[in-house]
Amino acid sequence: MRVFLAWAILLAAQSAFAQPWPAKPLRLIAPYAAGGPIDISARLLAPRLQEALGQPVVVENRPGAGGNIGADLLAKSAPDGYTLGIGAIATHAINPALYPGLPYDPIRDFRHVALMVQVPNVLVVNTDLPAKNVAELVALAKARPGQLDFASGSTGSTGHLAGEMFKIMTGTFMVHIPYKGAAPAVTDLMAGRVQLMFDNLASALPNVRAGKVRALAVTTKQRSAFLPDLPTLEESGLKGFDMTTWWGVMAPAKTPQPVVERLNSEIFRILENPEVRERLRAMGSETPTIRSPEAFTAFVASELTTYAELVRRSGAKPD
Repeated sequence: MRVFLAWAILLAAQSAFAQPWPAKPLRLIAPYAAGGPIDISARLLAPRLQEALGQPVVVENRPGAGGNIGADLLAKSAPDGYTLGIGAIATHAINPALYPGLPYDPIRDFRHVALMVQVPNVLVVNTDLPAKNVAELVALAKARPGQLDFASGSTGSTGHLAGEMFKIMTGTFMVHIPYKGAAPAVTDLMAGRVQLMFDNLASALPNVRAGKVRALAVTTKQRSAFLPDLPTLEESGLKGFDMTTWWGVMAPAKTPQPVVERLNSEIFRILENPEVRERLRAMGSETPTIRSPEAFTAFVASELTTYAELVRRSGAKPD
C-alpha cells in the first residue's frame, strides 16, 4: 500500500511538472495605486495577455513605500511564471540608492521580461520667466543664484533628479521645492510661485500646446515625436544629459527562460496593437528601443549606476 501511494505521488508530481505553462491564472502586480499611468498600463496589458495565453491575468495593486512593497512582493514570489509585476525607474533604479536597506536586489531578484514604456521629461518654465531657451535659463540662474525655484512631484522623483543633474552640469544653484504629486507642482508653476520644473511629457504636453508653460528642451538623447521642433538638453549644450521615465514587466528570479521568452514575445506583439499603441502614446510613451530580456537587464543595471551617483551627489532623501 505504501509503495503504491509513493508511486501515485510521484506520478502526480511528474504530471504536474510536465503540464504546459500556463495551466492556471496569472497575477500581475502593480506597485502603485489604481488610476496612475503604471496601473493603466497594467490594465491595458492584462486582458490582451489573457487572450494570448488562454488563462486569466489579474492585476493586483500593492502600493506603498514608493513602489517598494509591490516590488518586494514580486521578488519573493514563486518563480513559476504565474506571478508577474511592473518594475519601474523608481523601484529598480532610484529607490535602491534612495532607501537604505532595500529588501530586494533590482538585478539579482528579478527576470527583466519586457520594457513597455519610455516617457521623456520636458524642461518647462513659467511663461513670465525671461528665458526663451536653455542657454538663457542657465545665464539667468547664474545671475540669480538661489533665486530660482524648481518644482517636482516628490523628493527622489525623476523630475527632482533631472533638476539636480541640470544643476550639476550647468554649475548653477536653484532651490528644489517638492510637492505631493505633479498636479499641485504644475499649478504653482503656471501661477509663477515656482519658476521651472522637469515635467512628465504626458502631463506637460497639454499645457505646452495651450501656452500655459514654455517648453525649453526634452531630457532624452533623441527629440520627441510629440514635440519634434523642441531640442534636447544635449543639443542645448548639456552633453550626455539623458533621462527617461520607464517601466516594464518583470518576474521573480529563476523564472524559467522559456516562460520569459514567451512573455517577451507576447508583450511586444501586444505593444504593436494600434489601440494599445495609441493609449500608450496618450501617456507620452515613445516606442521602446530595448526589446530583449537581456538588453532590458543591461539597461536596468546602467540606470542603477546613473541614479546611485545622482542620488549621492544631490543628497536626496525619501519624503
